[in-house]
Amino acid sequence: MSNDMTLVLGATGKTGRRVAARLRLNGTPVRAASRTSPVRFDWSDPGGWDAALDGVTAAYVVPPAVPGPVHEFVARAAASGVRRLVLLSGRGADTWGESTFGLDMRSAEDAVRGSELEWTVLRASNFDQNFDEDLFHAPLVAGALALPAGTVPEPFIDVEDVADAAAAVLGQPGRHAGRVYELTGPRGLTFAEAVELISRASGLPIAYKQVSPAEYAAALVEEGWDETGAHHVAEMFVLMERGKLAGTTDDVAAVLGRTPRTFEDYAVRAAAAGAWLP
Repeated sequence: MSNDMTLVLGATGKTGRRVAARLRLNGTPVRAASRTSPVRFDWSDPGGWDAALDGVTAAYVVPPAVPGPVHEFVARAAASGVRRLVLLSGRGADTWGESTFGLDMRSAEDAVRGSELEWTVLRASNFDQNFDEDLFHAPLVAGALALPAGTVPEPFIDVEDVADAAAAVLGQPGRHAGRVYELTGPRGLTFAEAVELISRASGLPIAYKQVSPAEYAAALVEEGWDETGAHHVAEMFVLMERGKLAGTTDDVAAVLGRTPRTFEDYAVRAAAAGAWLP
């Protein structure tokens, strides 16, 4: 048990709420912050940051969707007495080259890794839970998922493993200092294979269709996305199709001492919870 206060940003999001719960269970004092939490934190409103940081010694950072703000946040954190930062980032961020995808995450990494604080970066592959908690959920419920992803596999990772890793790193000062962990699932799956597993586990007829990045971006705009956001998501698939992010790593085991959860395990749990029922 630690008496040090840990700030968890994005505390109502996919990873943040899970990280906060794990820390509390372990007896760690937690300050859960988001735009809708009792402790409010908004990346676009730096005026509220100091109150969230007051008395904090470690922070779990989920970066905003725009480059820049994490630099000021890190400076504020250091000035307030924060000693450790754990940043969530994207798989293989330093291999993205000239891609316009992930400029926000790369900026956040530069801020954290360039600081004098103890830091750890968790770079995660696409979450399993994107299929039931996020962008892919509604199309699956409607019976068909259309994406610009072909035969290049993706080593999807269960967000529960990401949360386990973040809580472990936050609970072990010094052990993971200056480390970048590339977190993946145990094997790669194409999106078509992932949808097939979801269809089988749920017992529902769900199809997968490959479309072009331009078609996908246009579809997102029709659904109400702004063009910049739609292009950003489509560009992720362009990056993935290069194949540089298709391999798996042993970094979950390095942090947790066990293998990562399988996609099949995720599909069974989500189907049993009725995730894709109409």
